[in-house]
Amino acid sequence: MAHKKAGGSKARQGGNVAGKRLGVKVYGNQKVTSGNIIVRQRGSLVKAGVGASMGKDFTIFATKDGVVDFSKQRDKKIVSVK
Repeated sequence: MAHKKAGGSKARQGGNVAGKRLGVKVYGNQKVTSGNIIVRQRGSLVKAGVGASMGKDFTIFATKDGVVDFSKQRDKKIVSVK
């Protein structure tokens, strides 16, 4: 009566998932043009300030040409284009 209980093989399937390339794409004091992506994120970790806007997938992009500026207001990270 030697037998072994199933070791949860279903849970190990599909473990190799490609990275989603999230993060900051343009850093502070770098130039951007309108429409350039500044930050890709999951959830609103960084808020959009003046000259930037947030898409439906929480991507922050420039709405005008200028220079990227990261700042903090009340423990919230804000990215603006000046």
